[in-house]
Amino acid sequence: MVDCWIVTDGKPGMESQCLGLAEALGVTPIIKRVALRWPWMMVSPYIRVPPNFSYGHSASLQSPWPDLLIATGRKSVQASLFVRRQSRRSGQPTVTVQIQNPVISPDHFDLVITPAHDRLQGRNVLTTLGALHRVTPQKLKQAVPEFLRRIGPLPRPYISVLLGGANSAFRFSEREMWDLAKGLVSVLRETHGSVLVTPSRRTGEAQLAILKRSLAGLPAFIWDGSGDNPYFGMLAVADWIVVSSDSVNMVSEAVASGKPVQVFLLPGGSAKFALFHGTLRARGVTSVFPGPLPAPVPGIEADMQRAVQRVREVYHSVRGVSL
Repeated sequence: MVDCWIVTDGKPGMESQCLGLAEALGVTPIIKRVALRWPWMMVSPYIRVPPNFSYGHSASLQSPWPDLLIATGRKSVQASLFVRRQSRRSGQPTVTVQIQNPVISPDHFDLVITPAHDRLQGRNVLTTLGALHRVTPQKLKQAVPEFLRRIGPLPRPYISVLLGGANSAFRFSEREMWDLAKGLVSVLRETHGSVLVTPSRRTGEAQLAILKRSLAGLPAFIWDGSGDNPYFGMLAVADWIVVSSDSVNMVSEAVASGKPVQVFLLPGGSAKFALFHGTLRARGVTSVFPGPLPAPVPGIEADMQRAVQRVREVYHSVRGVSL
C-alpha cells in the first residue's frame, strides 16, 4: 500500500492533473490544499520559510511522511520542498513529483512533469504535449448511459462545447459569445444535430444568456450546474468537440477523448498558449472553429503512459522498491 499526498492550492484544473496521475498509478491519494500568507504569496518559491509561517494553515504537513507526493502550482512548491527535506531526514524519503513548471530549478524535486510549451529542460524533466488529465476510455464508457438519459431524444451528430472564460491571458466578452453562438447555430442548421454545452465558473452569466438566447428552439443541452457535472459524458458521446482556447487542461482533455477537436480562438493569449495551440494544429490534432474538421486522432494517452512509467522508475530509484 503506497501512501500518496496530492498538494495544490485547490484549483480544480490543478487538482485534476494530480488526480489523473495518481489514478493512472493505481494509488489512492490524500488531498491537501494549501494557501500562502502575505507576503509569502508574493515571493514564494524564491524565498522559502517553514510551512507554519508561509501557509495560512499547515494543511497537516506532518509526519508520517508519504511515500509519494504529487503537487502542482507555485503555491505548492514550498510544501513539496519541506516534505522532501523532512522525509529524507527521517530516513524514509518521499518521492516528490511536481507537475508544471515550478519556476525554480527542477533539481529541487525527484521528477518534474511539464508541457512542452513551458520550455523547461533538465535531467529529471519529462515533457508532455499537453496537460495531464483524468480522461480514460473506462471513465468515458461509464459516463455514457447516464448522460444519454439526461439529454433525451436529441438528434445526432452531437457537438460537445467546452466553455472556459476570461482569464489573465484571454478575453471572453459578450462579443466573443455572439461569434461562438453564430458559429454553433450555423453548424446545427448544416448538420441537423445537437449542441451539448458545459460552461465553467469563468464563463459569465451575460455570456451564457447570449448562448441560451441564440440556441432557443434548437436541439441543445446546456448544463445548468445542477446534479453531477456531465463533463465525461459530453466527451464520451461527442461526434466532435468545440473548446475555447483559454484552457490547456480542457483542450488536452478534449484531445484525449480521441474525437475531432476544434478550438474557438479568443482574443489575447501568450507565447506559451500560442506554442501549445500551434503545435496541436501543426500535428493535425486540432483545427480552428468554425472551419473544416480535423481527422479523428488516437488521443494523447501516450503522455500519461510515459508519465506513469517515469514515475515508477524514479520511485524505484529513490525508495528501492517498485510502485
